[in-house]
Amino acid sequence: MTYPIRPISEAEWPAFAGVLEEGFNTTPHPSQEARWKAGTEFDRTLAAFDGDTIAGVTSVFSLTMTVPGGRLPVAGVTAVSVLPSHRRRGILASLMRRQLADIRERGESVAALYASEAGIYGRFGYGRASSNLSFRVRTEGTGFVAGAPHDPSLRLRVVKPAESRAAYERVFASVVGLRPGRYERNDSFWAGVLADSEADQQGAGSLRSVVAEDDEGVRGYALFRVKPSWDAGGTPEGELSLYELEAVDPAAYALLWRSVLDRDLVSQVQAVSRPVDDPIVALLANQRQLRAGWYDELWVRLVEVDRALAGRSYAAPVDVVLEVEDAVCPWNARRWRLSADPTGAECKPVDDEPDVTLPVRALGSAFLGDGVLAAQLGAGLLREHTPGSVRALAAAMAWDPKPWTGLVF
Repeated sequence: MTYPIRPISEAEWPAFAGVLEEGFNTTPHPSQEARWKAGTEFDRTLAAFDGDTIAGVTSVFSLTMTVPGGRLPVAGVTAVSVLPSHRRRGILASLMRRQLADIRERGESVAALYASEAGIYGRFGYGRASSNLSFRVRTEGTGFVAGAPHDPSLRLRVVKPAESRAAYERVFASVVGLRPGRYERNDSFWAGVLADSEADQQGAGSLRSVVAEDDEGVRGYALFRVKPSWDAGGTPEGELSLYELEAVDPAAYALLWRSVLDRDLVSQVQAVSRPVDDPIVALLANQRQLRAGWYDELWVRLVEVDRALAGRSYAAPVDVVLEVEDAVCPWNARRWRLSADPTGAECKPVDDEPDVTLPVRALGSAFLGDGVLAAQLGAGLLREHTPGSVRALAAAMAWDPKPWTGLVF
C-alpha cells in the first residue's frame, strides 16, 4: 500500500498530536500541548495518510546550530511516530525519505535529532554525534580543588525564573557559539525552559533560580527544582534537580555550582544532561562523589555531504578521498575529496581512488567533533584503503570542547 504524505494544516493538529500520544504513550497537559502547538512549523510538519486517518507523522524545527568553527542552518527533526496499528508498513521509511528530500530542497545540508530509541535512525543515515553525562552528586564532601576560580566582585542573587528571562537570554547568547551542538533559542524554546505548571513540575517542586552577577550585570544562572525529603531520623535528604547552569566565565560557573552543592537541606544533586567534558569534573577535589552515566545525545545526518563538510572548520590539515555509501540520499553516494586545514575547507566530487570507504552515518557521527572515527575503524565499520587516512581524518574533524546540545527539541 502507499500512504500519501503532505504537510498538515492547523486544523489537523488534534489528529497529529493524537499519533504522538499513541506512539510515545503520553498524555500532555493542555498547557504543554498549547506550547507545543505554538512552536510547530506547520509547513515542515508531515503526515502520512491512510484514507482520512493520519497514520504517521514527523516535523522539523528550523535551527541555527553551532558547528566547529561557526554556525549553520540545521533541520531539527522531531515528533517522529507511527500509529501502533500501522507499524511494519514502510510508513516511517517513507516519511524519513520525504523529509530528507524536503530538507535538501530548503538548502539545509545537515539534519539532527534526539532519538527516543537509539536503534532506529542509523538506517536512515544518522550517526551518534554527541553524548552527555547524567550524574548524581552527594553534596557532602564536595569541596573544590585548590586554585578553583574565584572573583570577589561576584555575588549570588535568588531570582524568580519567570521574571528573569532577559538575563538568561543574554548569558545564553554569550555561550551558545562556544560549543558544537548548541542552537539558538526562539520564544517557544524559552517558554518550554521556563514552564512551571504542575504538569511541568512532575512532583519535583517549583522552578527556582540563582544568578551570579557583578556591578556590570548577570554573568551566569542556574535553573533547578528541589524536592524536599527527610529520613526517619529527621535528617534532610532533599534532592535538587539541575536543569541548566550557564556562565560566561569560570568564576561565575564555579560560584553557581557552589550555590547548587551548598543548598540547605539538600543531600543530593541530580543533573540529567551535562557535557561529557563538564568542568565540574575537574573542579571537584573528590571526583568519586560524582556518579555518572554516559548516554547518547544528538544524532546527525549529512543531507548534502559536500556542503556540510565544507561548512565547518577543521583542527588539522587533511586531504583525503572519501567514498560515501548512502542508500537513502543517493546524491551523496559517490567519491568526494575533502581538502581542509584550520583556514578553510572544500569538498569536491572526484573519480580518484578512495582513501576511505564509509557509510554516511559515520560522517554524521564525527561532524560535530566527537572524534569517533577511529573507534568505528576498529569495529570494522569503515574500510581504510590508504593506511593512516582515518587517523588523519579523525584528527582533522575532532574538536574541543566536545559537542553537546543540552536541550531536547
